Amino acid sequence: MDYSPIHGRGEPVTERGPVGGRSVDLELMRTPPPKERADAARNRAKVLEAAARLFAEHGVESVSMDAVANAAGVGKGTLFRRFGDKAGLAVALLDERERDLQDAILSGPAPLGPGGVDAVVAPSERLLAFADAYLDYVLDHLALVRMSETASPGARYRIGAYGFWHRHLTILLDQSVPDGDGLAHALLAVLGAEHLTAMVESVGAERARAAVHALFGAVGAGPGDS
Repeated sequence: MDYSPIHGRGEPVTERGPVGGRSVDLELMRTPPPKERADAARNRAKVLEAAARLFAEHGVESVSMDAVANAAGVGKGTLFRRFGDKAGLAVALLDERERDLQDAILSGPAPLGPGGVDAVVAPSERLLAFADAYLDYVLDHLALVRMSETASPGARYRIGAYGFWHRHLTILLDQSVPDGDGLAHALLAVLGAEHLTAMVESVGAERARAAVHALFGAVGAGPGDS
């Protein structure tokens, strides 16, 4: 299974799958960090720090953009120009957490990542590890993720990270099912923040996690594990 990063030489990390008969560099699917002047970077950091603190203390829905601007010591106009609205703030706050998860997928230890150069990890193991790691991330930041995904129709699918998650799952699934592309979308639908919010409210976080884990396990089982 050709599914490992290139170690120690500085080349891009690539996951390879049969879709389209070509290699796809997941690193290129990531949204690069913003390039900005030092003063702009400092203001950005102050805004995100203030927003994270206020959201944690009062809940995402209860905090206004005015409150974030005041707490950060920046003008409201600057805040709106930079982030647009609270959904834009949510996306910015989540960016670092998403990057950490993507790094683990690309080059971290197995089974979430490919492991060392001699590691052999079944696709089903990596699917389950992704489900668990993604649930850790989204359930810890459920209100923020929900806001970022539902700010406007289709917002979730315009977020750069969605393409990354989808491609990763497609590569794994293509090793055991006929249409990994379509099935990856179906699995990611289960991990949507709106859906998870309803599940958690209905059956609790532990049962929601168990249900998602069972689904990914059932889908991942196949000849690609042999």
